[in-house]
Amino acid sequence: MANMEKEMISWTNKLSCGVKIIDDQHKGLVNLVNEMFNHVTGNIQQERDYFNRVIQEAVNYVKIHFATEEKLMIATKFPGYPDHKKEHESFILAVVNNIKEYEAGGRITLSKFSRFLKDWILSHIAMQDKRYFEYFNKIATRKADGKLSITSDDVKNG
Repeated sequence: MANMEKEMISWTNKLSCGVKIIDDQHKGLVNLVNEMFNHVTGNIQQERDYFNRVIQEAVNYVKIHFATEEKLMIATKFPGYPDHKKEHESFILAVVNNIKEYEAGGRITLSKFSRFLKDWILSHIAMQDKRYFEYFNKIATRKADGKLSITSDDVKNG
């Protein structure tokens, strides 16, 4: 039987920063949004059961990802770090508010929550993350295979 799952977001090289750990985490976030989207059934109880099972895992994943990005930004002396951290904090607050509204039976649905995540991820990676992608590209060492590697020398020179 063919896999009937749909992608709300497709991973493309345009979303790649070239740093493996960040790209892998971004791919994980894309997969998470697609998984949520594929659990939109129209059955409110099924959607709530699913949401309650995965939401804390999703929040933890986002926190780990943000911590990874921020650690690299600090280590490389990325000048846009303070603004980027504010973007992360703003997103976490928006997620918490959406979760509270969802749990209270508010207007938000799993479908709307999935779209909110999709829109934020795409705009954040395309606009905010792009700034540190460009910075990393300037300071990082390029390995023989073309991938970026941020070494201690890159940090010292950054």
